[in-house]
Amino acid sequence: MRTAIYPGTFDPITYGHLDIARRAAALFDRLIIVVADNAQKKPVFTAAERQALIAEAVRALPGHVEVDQFHGLTVDYARQAGATVIVRGLRAVTDFEWEFQLGLINEKLAPDLETVCLLSAQKHLFLSASVVRDVAQYGRLAQLVDLVPPHVALALERVYHRPAGDDSEQV
Repeated sequence: MRTAIYPGTFDPITYGHLDIARRAAALFDRLIIVVADNAQKKPVFTAAERQALIAEAVRALPGHVEVDQFHGLTVDYARQAGATVIVRGLRAVTDFEWEFQLGLINEKLAPDLETVCLLSAQKHLFLSASVVRDVAQYGRLAQLVDLVPPHVALALERVYHRPAGDDSEQV
């Protein structure tokens, strides 16, 4: 059984991420989408919130797709999960440089793991979680419909457009 992990911050999950996940799920017997708990990135959503948003978004994918979270090195999580492949998505040349660097360090740390990069679908080349956050932050919520699933758009609306003094749960 070939297990792959698809790690990322996913803050928030976008249709571009979901396209990579759907295609990776078709290639492997088991796919684990892994939410990185990286406080240095100052995410909008907690790791648990991102995990819940992703789980809802991938509900329609085959049953061999799982969602988990981790804190630490991707290669350590991959070994713990029994994965032999790390899936990454590529949008542009700048992504290539970063993913190449990550792939090389992962190969150094865990030579038995392969990194597989899937090219972004053309319609998602411009799409990133940071672009989605910017669109949401500046109130262009109607435009989120083409960028993220509806439940993610609602979560973003609650984060960026809560009434003053509302400290209720974000997701």
